[in-house]
Amino acid sequence: MAAGEQRVSLNGSRALSHVYIQHPPLRCNIPETQGLYYDDGNKLILSPTSGQVLSWKMGSVNQSEPPCSDSIGEGPVLFIRYSLDKKVIAIQRSNHEVEFRNRETGDTFIQIYKPESENILGFFWTDCPTCDFVLIKTCGLELLIYEHGFNRLRLVETKRLNVSWYVHTHESRMVLLASGMQCKIFSGFQFSCVGIVCLPKFEIKMLISEANHKPVLSSEDVNIVTIYGRIYCLQFDRVDMHLHIYRFYRDAIVHQGRFPVYSTRIAVSVVDNVLLVHQVDAKVVILYDIFFDSLSPISAPLPLLVRGTIRGIPSSSQLNTRQTTDVVPNSLSAYEGSIFGDSWRFLVPDLICDADHGLIWKIQLDLEAISACSSEIHSVFEFLQRRRSEPSKVKQLCLAMMRSIILERRPISSIATTINALVVSYSKDIKFQNASQRGGARIFSDNPVSYTTGNVSESIVETQGRLTDEKQNQVGSSSHKYGNIESDQSIDINLASTTNSQPVCSDSNSDETTKLEQKKSISEDCNVKQASYNSIGSSVSSEIVTNSLGIKYGSDSSQAQSHSEITQNSQQSGNSLASTLLNLKDSSATSVSISPYEVYYFILSLVEEAMTGDPSYLIAVIIVFLQSFSLEKLKVPQNIYVMTIKLLASSDRFAELGMFVTNKILEPSKEVAFQLIETGHKQSLKLGMDMLRHLLLHHEYVQVLTEHGYHLQALNYAKKNKVIITEPSIYLEAALSDNNFKRLTALVRFFSDFVPGFQTSTDHNKYHHIIIGAS
Repeated sequence: MAAGEQRVSLNGSRALSHVYIQHPPLRCNIPETQGLYYDDGNKLILSPTSGQVLSWKMGSVNQSEPPCSDSIGEGPVLFIRYSLDKKVIAIQRSNHEVEFRNRETGDTFIQIYKPESENILGFFWTDCPTCDFVLIKTCGLELLIYEHGFNRLRLVETKRLNVSWYVHTHESRMVLLASGMQCKIFSGFQFSCVGIVCLPKFEIKMLISEANHKPVLSSEDVNIVTIYGRIYCLQFDRVDMHLHIYRFYRDAIVHQGRFPVYSTRIAVSVVDNVLLVHQVDAKVVILYDIFFDSLSPISAPLPLLVRGTIRGIPSSSQLNTRQTTDVVPNSLSAYEGSIFGDSWRFLVPDLICDADHGLIWKIQLDLEAISACSSEIHSVFEFLQRRRSEPSKVKQLCLAMMRSIILERRPISSIATTINALVVSYSKDIKFQNASQRGGARIFSDNPVSYTTGNVSESIVETQGRLTDEKQNQVGSSSHKYGNIESDQSIDINLASTTNSQPVCSDSNSDETTKLEQKKSISEDCNVKQASYNSIGSSVSSEIVTNSLGIKYGSDSSQAQSHSEITQNSQQSGNSLASTLLNLKDSSATSVSISPYEVYYFILSLVEEAMTGDPSYLIAVIIVFLQSFSLEKLKVPQNIYVMTIKLLASSDRFAELGMFVTNKILEPSKEVAFQLIETGHKQSLKLGMDMLRHLLLHHEYVQVLTEHGYHLQALNYAKKNKVIITEPSIYLEAALSDNNFKRLTALVRFFSDFVPGFQTSTDHNKYHHIIIGAS
C-alpha cells in the first residue's frame, strides 16, 4: 500500500455506535413558548409564543440564523400548520375551532363546529387536486378547499366514520384513522397529487394478556414510515413485545412480519431508507434494511451517541484518530439533557425533539462503522450501494473496500460477487438515466433508489418501487436484463432527496416526493457503449487519491475528454495517476455507483502500485472485471486493457495474451495495438500491427513498419493507402547507411513523385548530390 493510503478494516467493529446525533443541535428554546410543533409538509419547526409563531427551516445551511416570525394573535394553540405554499397559517384554537390567517393580506377567519356533535382531532394540508385541506374530526373527514380570494373554506366532500385518533405523515400522503373499542380497526386514505385512494379497512391483531382484558391501542404505538418508496405501518404490541410491520397494497394490507422488542418504550426512525428501532429503556438502537423484506438486523444493538465539539472535549482538529468526538451515552456533560430522555419526541423520519430544552437533533448513520461490523463483503457492498445521503463518502467506502479485499488476496470467487455487484449497480444507473433522457422514465437526481410509477388510471396503487426491485433483486447474478416491469399492486411513493443530500431541507423535496409518471418499460438493449467521460474531480495527497470521481455519462456531445486524451495525459506525465487526475477538472461525486474509469483510477492502478510479486492474482481480478463489463455491455477504459497487456507480458503469458486479442476480450484500439507492439514479443508485435491495419490507422501502421526496419513495405503501403510521408530522411539515411545507392536513387525518385515539396527540400539537394558523387 502506498504511503498515506487508508485501509478499511472489514472484520470486527471499531465503533461504539452505528447511529449518532450531531452536535450542535438546532436550538429552539424560546421563553414563554406554547410548545414545539413539526410541520413535516414544509420541514419547519414551529414555536408559537404570545401573539406570534417562530419557524425554523430544517436543514438550512446556517442554523444559527434567527427564526422567521408571523403574527397569529392571542389565544391558545393546540395545533398549527402552514399551507404548502406558505400563504396561509391554520391554527387549532380548541376542540371545535380552527383559525386561518392569510400571511399576504393579514385577513383571518374562524371555522367553528358544534361542540355537542364532534371534536376536532387535527388537520393537514395536501397537494391533492381534489382538496387542499383535510380536517379530521371524531365523526370523520372533511375535505376542503381554501379560497384565497374569498378567504373562506369550501366543503368538497365528507367521509363519515367514527375516529378515535389518527396518524398522518406528509411524506407518505397517507392518513390512518383508528376506530373501535380497542382502536385497532383502521381506515386509510392517501391524498396524492393524482387523486384520493381509499384503502380497505383492516384490523390489527393484538395479543390478550389476561382473560377479559383487552388492551387498547394508542397512537404512540403506530407509525407510518416510507422506506425505498414503499409505505409501511409499524405497530408496537406491548403485550407480545414485538413490532409488527404491515405493507400497504391497493386491495389489501399485508402483514410482512415482526421484529422483537426489548424495551417497554420504543420509537422508530428512518434514515437513508434504513429502519431504526430505538429501544428507549435499554438506550440502544437496532438497524434493519428491509429492501429484500429481510427482518434480520444488520448490526448488533448499540447506543445512540452525540458527536461533535462538546465543551470540555477537544475538537476534531485536535484529534488524530477520528474526525468527530463520540460522547458517552446518557452523559449530562454532552448537552443540557440526556440521551433517550423523557422529554424526547421522535419525529418521523429522522428527527428528535427535546421539548424540555428546545433542541432539535438530526439522526445520522455511521456508514463506516456499519461497514466495519460485517465480514460479508458482498452484503455490505450492496448495502452501501443503496445509500444516497452521503454519495461521496459512500463511494469512498466502496472504493476502499474493493482495494482492501484485492490487497488481502481474498478468493477470486468471493471477489467476483462483489465486482459483479459493483458493475451491475453502475450499469443499472446508466440504463435508467439513458431511458430517462429518452423520456421513458423520470429520474430524481439524488434518489435513494430510482423509482417509476403507474399511470394515472392506476393512481398510486402501482408500486413505485417495482423498478427498484427489478434493478436490485438481481444484484449478484451474472446476467441482468431489463424487461417489462410487473406491478405488485402496492402503494409506494417517490423519495426525492435534495441536491445537497439533506432530506429535510428543500421545498422541492416535499413537492416531488409523490409525483407520478407514466409507466414505461425500459428496453433491455439500452446502449451504454457511447457513454462519455464528462467530468472528473479529485484531489491527491501523497500521490494517493482521496476524493471520488464525479462522472456523468450521456451522448457524445457531452463528452469532455476522450479515452485517448486521458491515455495521452497519462503517458505525458509518466503514467503518474496523481499528475493525470490533477489535469482533469474538479467535480464532486453525485452518485454512489462506481464507473469503469473509477475502477481503473481508484482501484486497479492503486492496487498495482501496492502489490508486489507475481501479478497472476491481479490479472485474475482484472479478468473478472472485464467479464462483468462485457455482460453489462459497458465500455471499458483503454487503460484497463493496457494494464492487462503489461501484466500478461511481464509474466511471459504471451499465449494467453494472444488468445485475449484474438477473441477480442481486449477490444482493438490504437492504445492496445501500441502496447502489444511495445512488448517486443514477435507474435504480439504481429498482433499489434495487424490491429493497426484493421483499424485503418494507416499513418501509425507505416510508422511502426518504418521503426522496425520494413522500409520498402512501409513505402508500398503508404503509396497504396495514400499516406503522406512526413520524414523521408529516415528512409534515405537507412539506405545510405547500407551503401545501397540503387535503393537510395529509387527513394529519391519516389519521394519526388509522391511527397509534396520534397524537390525543394534540403533532403532532396543533399541526397541528390550524394547520388551524383557516387555515380
